[in-house]
Amino acid sequence: MQIQWYPGHMHKASKEIKKTLPQVDVIIEVLDARIPFSSTNPMLSSLRGDKPCIKVLSKSDLADPLLTEQWQHYLELEQGVRSIAISSEQPATLQQLPTLCRSMFPSKAKSIKGIHAMIVGIPNAGKSTLINILAKRTIAKTGNEPAVTKHQQRINLGDGIVLSDTPGVLWPNIENRNSGYRLAATGAIKDTAMQNDDVAHFTAEYLLKAYPDALKARYQLETLPDTEDELLETIGKKRGCLRGGGFVDMDKVSKLLLTELRSGNLGRITLETPVMMEREIKETAKIQAEKAAKREQRKATRSAKKRK
Repeated sequence: MQIQWYPGHMHKASKEIKKTLPQVDVIIEVLDARIPFSSTNPMLSSLRGDKPCIKVLSKSDLADPLLTEQWQHYLELEQGVRSIAISSEQPATLQQLPTLCRSMFPSKAKSIKGIHAMIVGIPNAGKSTLINILAKRTIAKTGNEPAVTKHQQRINLGDGIVLSDTPGVLWPNIENRNSGYRLAATGAIKDTAMQNDDVAHFTAEYLLKAYPDALKARYQLETLPDTEDELLETIGKKRGCLRGGGFVDMDKVSKLLLTELRSGNLGRITLETPVMMEREIKETAKIQAEKAAKREQRKATRSAKKRK
């Protein structure tokens, strides 16, 4: 799935992050707990090298708690990074972050310079809310729309920690075809960047398999339809998402389903698992290899024609 949404300020922010990294002690990457893999910026992995990193699973109150535990286990054992799960609804969980930073750099925490941490993440991941709670004042703008923060800024959190806030950054090419849908489903990408009904069909297909009971409870259904299209039709009729002639307005019901997912009205839902992502990583690598082979074949064919 190709996403045509990479604003100019994101390109600028990526350059600023790269420039600031040498002065940073630790990177704090804020991930959406509902999509820990899809909300990870692959560009950051290549930029940070062996720089210490803490993965913060935000919005954990919206995510499946069992899968959040699985993701933390996976991040720490398979990727070798520290991780914590937080929720703005439970501010006490956010205090784990400065405590963890100080435990990683005890001598720097007591020095004059202190610990320099950089916070990064995709748009609408919850970075600004996290900063405001930690700083105990409104510093960063917050909002339900992605790409609210536009410029990098430094914040002294006190107790030996200085934080560099950065704008939410996506990347130009999302190689995993399903990650684009998940980013859109959770609101990381503006709705104008893609078709709501495509995203809703993808979401409905997953929910039918992974969270059938949540669908039954929310929409008061005794049995579930077999397909995602039938599910959206059923929800549309029950919720009055109709147009002329009594037909279901697919755009309206798509927006309804996505809104209820994002708000947590469907329950605590996670859209991907570590096992699922391992499989998709292999599938994506195979697709990329096939594309590369075709490009090389085309080059060889053109070169052969030139020699004739």
